[in-house]
Amino acid sequence: MGEIEDAIERADQESFTREPPKTLKGQITYLMKQLKTTKAVARELGVSQRSVERYLKGERKHPPKDIADRINSSVRSRWQPQVRKRRRKQATATGGITVETRARFGYTAPVGTTDDGRFRRLTVHLPPAYAQRLFDARETGAGDQEMRGIIAEGFKEVYFQDGGGRAIGLSDVAINDIDYLDLDY
Repeated sequence: MGEIEDAIERADQESFTREPPKTLKGQITYLMKQLKTTKAVARELGVSQRSVERYLKGERKHPPKDIADRINSSVRSRWQPQVRKRRRKQATATGGITVETRARFGYTAPVGTTDDGRFRRLTVHLPPAYAQRLFDARETGAGDQEMRGIIAEGFKEVYFQDGGGRAIGLSDVAINDIDYLDLDY
């Protein structure tokens, strides 16, 4: 996954109304309800079907750390889909999306001004239309570069041009070298 995809996943997980199962047996039981068969759960986790059966029966309680992390990640990525959907719907209808980042921004500007990219730490609230475009791009399997372009376009309009009040000649903004990027909606 790319940086923006990870940020969307983290923002989704902040909206949970209940915590996902913490015990290994609880997590495997939840995955069984979601994926239906031990074979499907084993394929998802990259372990043998027999290992999944042992986890389910409680015969094995402490998997290796990398497998435990995969189990936890798999559970969290499927947890409370309706809550996630409701939050995204609210962001695309009225709330918009807040992007906090430290990244190098490059841009194309008129002759006589500087277009040197430099690191900036920005927290910008983007309108609902950008949230809709970002979620739509994610659903269609867009890459990280395409999603960066959507966020960069929002930064151009909202932050750099201040809704059309300044930097009118600014034509393109690009987000490069991301130190961190967090989303909230």
